[in-house]
Amino acid sequence: MSRMDEIIRDIAALHPDFISVTYGAGGSTSKRTVEIASKIQDTYGIPAMAHLTCVSSTKEEVVTMLDRIEENHIENILALRGDIPQDMDFPSPQHYRYACELIQDIRSQKGDRFCIGGACYPEGHVECEHKEDDIDYLKQKVESGCDFLTTQMFFDNNVFYNFLYRIMAKGIQVPVVAGVMPVTNSRQIKRSCELSGTTLPPRFKAIADTFSDKPLAMKQAGIAYATEQIIDLLSNGVNHIHLYTMNNPEIAAKIMDNLSGILRDEEA
Repeated sequence: MSRMDEIIRDIAALHPDFISVTYGAGGSTSKRTVEIASKIQDTYGIPAMAHLTCVSSTKEEVVTMLDRIEENHIENILALRGDIPQDMDFPSPQHYRYACELIQDIRSQKGDRFCIGGACYPEGHVECEHKEDDIDYLKQKVESGCDFLTTQMFFDNNVFYNFLYRIMAKGIQVPVVAGVMPVTNSRQIKRSCELSGTTLPPRFKAIADTFSDKPLAMKQAGIAYATEQIIDLLSNGVNHIHLYTMNNPEIAAKIMDNLSGILRDEEA
């Protein structure tokens, strides 16, 4: 059994509502996305959500990928622009410039065949200077045919709650899935935050600074922090939460165990 098969098996054992299958950097694993998503559904009976990152594929390649996704009975797509490779001439006539263009084409070509998700950024997209402009672009994405939104990682729940109020004021009413990232490597997360524009609240910075050179302690602290984040979200009526496992079922399992009583009550 390959390492990927083991990861899928162990995540499936946690009985998630869905499993998200992402691209690698620059679309490096795009060819395997459908294969992995199909295996998740066929072997474990868990709905898969296939990422579709248009910056790494031409419009023609996107159409081919959509056909493959449909042929494999995958119903959920997260439609993204993706990070622009440094060596790429972008935009070009062969590529989509924005995710809203991709979403609009999926909807026009495939109708209601897919449930289409889009990304959103509680602290604003790193390339957008003004937060209000970012929300206007987000509304375009929803009006193009987006069924739900999934957030970029955030570490301060108040940032997320404020974001929900701001998008509601703009008339955005689709479900928003809160993306929670358990952090077990402080150096890695600092780099990720620099790239994404995500800020680290003082409480989290203190944890990272204290345990950065103590891997086991950082792992335990990161699990505890993510657990507390999720408990706070649930207590404030946020029922859609996406745990970014980063192919680490062990971390996800420990968080699920911490929440076992709470999740049992939610189901009851």
